[in-house]
Amino acid sequence: MKTGFNPQLIRILAILPVLFLLFISCTKEKEVVAVKLHSEEDAFMSAHNIEVVFSDSGKIQAKLTAPLLNEYVGKNPRMDFPKGFMIIMYDSVMRIKSTITAWYGIRFDVKGYMEGRGNVIVRNEQKNEQLNTERLIWDERTHRIYNNDPIKVITPGKILYGNDLESDETFTRYSFKNPTGQMMVRKDSV
Repeated sequence: MKTGFNPQLIRILAILPVLFLLFISCTKEKEVVAVKLHSEEDAFMSAHNIEVVFSDSGKIQAKLTAPLLNEYVGKNPRMDFPKGFMIIMYDSVMRIKSTITAWYGIRFDVKGYMEGRGNVIVRNEQKNEQLNTERLIWDERTHRIYNNDPIKVITPGKILYGNDLESDETFTRYSFKNPTGQMMVRKDSV
């Protein structure tokens, strides 16, 4: 009986690891890697249940909350709020002056304004007055709100309709065109 190594078996055993490596490398070369490049139409970032605080010299002036925020970057940076938003504006002692809510919102960073669309409601909590409209712009730089659309203003004792609203951001001093509506008048004031 002969003992020793079989040269043919040794060659096969030596070639097997090389063939195995070639097989693995061939399969890896055939892998397709899917990479999605970011475009300006895709949200760069999304966040849920957000809260943004606007302050000046350490004093909180307003707070924005929303269930969903999408941020877009590029030539036209903006944030949109596809599930709605609420803005609360405070006075100097942190009492709520007014609120703005809408079903959808978009904020343009460079231009410094925010637009609300769909069931927009502005409430002056101190005067108990409310504005209803379908579209409204809040200019953060000039601290005013405005639109060119139909509006409804509800105050204690009257409901007015009109369009082309101009107001301070707290809905304290406002004006609009083509007013119509109903007012309650006391008998002794006529």
